Amino acid sequence: QVQLVESGGGLVQAGGSLRLSCAASGRTFSSDAMGWFRQAPGKERDPVAAISWSAGSTYYADSVKGRFTISRDTAKNTVYLQMNNLKPEDTAVYYCAADFRVVVASEVGYWGQGTQVTVSS
Repeated sequence: QVQLVESGGGLVQAGGSLRLSCAASGRTFSSDAMGWFRQAPGKERDPVAAISWSAGSTYYADSVKGRFTISRDTAKNTVYLQMNNLKPEDTAVYYCAADFRVVVASEVGYWGQGTQVTVSS
């Protein structure tokens, strides 16, 4: 069993920045990939960014390219999401995800509890 603990959400004005962290723990942690999804009220849970655990290759949704950066620290079993130039449309609950090979919500093995990100205009 893997536990994912997120931190770093909050309220920020448009144009501001936030950094999300997700620490993974469990008996043995190994993952094809970790990443972040987000879900706004009344909408589906959509991928934001992902990183392959071994190679470090990355994926970004078109809506966040150039503004968000995903990174990982394999020694700490932690993944980060640096979010810059935030927009009101980035407002959502952000979920950490682990153990997936395809970046779709239905393929995710483990989820964090979610952290709220609110961007005011």
